Amino acid sequence: MNPVRASRARSWASGLARRKELVPAAPPLPVEGRLTRMIGLTLEATGCMAAVGDRCEIRTTDGTPVEAEVVGFGAERLYLMPTGDLQGLRSGARVVPRARAGQAAVGRRLLGRIIDGAGRPLDGRGPIEAEAHVRLAGTTTNPLLRMPITQPLDVGVRAINGLLSVGRGQRIGLFAGSGVGKSVLLGMMARYTAADVTVVGLVGERGREVKEFVERILGPDGLARAVVVATPADHPPLMRLHGAWLATSIAEHFRDQGANVLLLMDSLTRFAQAQREIGLAIGEAPATKGYPPSVFARLPQLVERAGNGIGGGGSITAFYTVLVEGDDQADPIADSARAILDGHIVLARRIADAGRFPAVDVEASVSRVMHEIVGTPHLELARRFRRVVAAYEAHRDLIAIGAYQRGSDPRVDEAIALWPRIEQYLQQDMRQRFTFDESVAALQAVLGEPRAGEAA
Repeated sequence: MNPVRASRARSWASGLARRKELVPAAPPLPVEGRLTRMIGLTLEATGCMAAVGDRCEIRTTDGTPVEAEVVGFGAERLYLMPTGDLQGLRSGARVVPRARAGQAAVGRRLLGRIIDGAGRPLDGRGPIEAEAHVRLAGTTTNPLLRMPITQPLDVGVRAINGLLSVGRGQRIGLFAGSGVGKSVLLGMMARYTAADVTVVGLVGERGREVKEFVERILGPDGLARAVVVATPADHPPLMRLHGAWLATSIAEHFRDQGANVLLLMDSLTRFAQAQREIGLAIGEAPATKGYPPSVFARLPQLVERAGNGIGGGGSITAFYTVLVEGDDQADPIADSARAILDGHIVLARRIADAGRFPAVDVEASVSRVMHEIVGTPHLELARRFRRVVAAYEAHRDLIAIGAYQRGSDPRVDEAIALWPRIEQYLQQDMRQRFTFDESVAALQAVLGEPRAGEAA
């Protein structure tokens, strides 16, 4: 072969080899589609390919992009759910697939910050520098590798410490109707609970609550060790879901760093309602009182991510508020939540109407791990307290009208004698704090028993 031609061939071969190495690194060209239909908050697009969970960008008439997430598909159509305002969308608008969603920015720099469901700051303090990114959906943990719940957690509320003791790593629900005091009780535990980090998820609640919770309930000291994720009721349903996922992902990150985390989520019901809106919008059939099956699959996926870590690491102690609409304890969300949580605290409207706060219904509440984390003397005190309350409540009407005759039943006589001290024990001002030991000592003082031993 001619030397010139051979040199040219080697040069071409070398150049092609270098370019071949660059081909895999080149990003694939996105295939654009078109917006064909919009019903409510559901968008339908054709002509593009994307997986469930991917993000798409839709161009409005004025060129402003609208971000949406793929939530389903059918035949050649993609079902999208927007994450922002839909003003300006029209039929035939460009739909461009973008990067995959599901990444949450985490790190110590989040402490003291207030963010939305997309991780954007709401406090006007500039951007957040992430130390790492984790999956929004979290990772599945082998239940056999989790550490058991063995240590009590001081929440600062006397009735809960003494009668419904909470363990480190427990998941417990606050069940109540509207206006009974769920948010106030959450705020008390946010201030008084002995935890390294507090993560607050305000999902689907009133926008006013965000500012009030941060400034009046948490305060500067509480906010310094807390992260607040706020997705109020006026946010799209997808953002409300992301708010709950994001708060849980942040809590998981701190737990994996060895911290004891307190996760407060208000509320689990709004999370379920957001999933219902999405499920019904994409054609899922309603199953139980208007809730599609995906709702009851999402609830345990969220709740099971809390708890103790693996091999002696940190923990997530989670409190989820559950709105019992119409004070119906058989509400499908409340019923499902009770089955997947490690206990429930019921706040009764009749108790709140009587002026006793927190309005804890002792008879209807239970902590499923209390017998594992406290000593026998403490447990016996709590059981006796419950028996006394049950005896009084069973004869409340007779006592109120004066029809009960003293001496008829020694248990009722004891309950009547102890009732003023019992009511005093159960009520607590929101600015008061009672430690775990103080709560047990007060319980002993009410019942006149020898003081319970230390928690096991």
